[in-house]
Amino acid sequence: YEVFHRNPRVPADFYVRVLGFRQIDPEGGDYIGVVRDDLHVGCSKHPDAPPPPRKPPVGSEVVLRVEDVNAELDRVRAAGWPIEDDLVTRPWGMTDFRIFDPTGQYLRITGPA
Repeated sequence: YEVFHRNPRVPADFYVRVLGFRQIDPEGGDYIGVVRDDLHVGCSKHPDAPPPPRKPPVGSEVVLRVEDVNAELDRVRAAGWPIEDDLVTRPWGMTDFRIFDPTGQYLRITGPA
């Protein structure tokens, strides 16, 4: 998926530092790609990007499935990133928490209970 920000370095840094992605495009320019497993995120410059956050039903909810949701929560907390909705085990057998990225995307990080 692609996210838009006035400065693409801001969301790229978030995905690398907070969520463990790696950068696949060089510094500079109006586009920085990051990747984690099979998920590619394009961080694009857009001067009219709306301010965050945009919690559903406005905007979208992006789901990131992980093997160890507790380890991911620890990683996000260690990075000092704010948690929007704390860890919850759902009736359908998954556990998740939610955060906003710097562009206002609502991210659900989920894994087996």
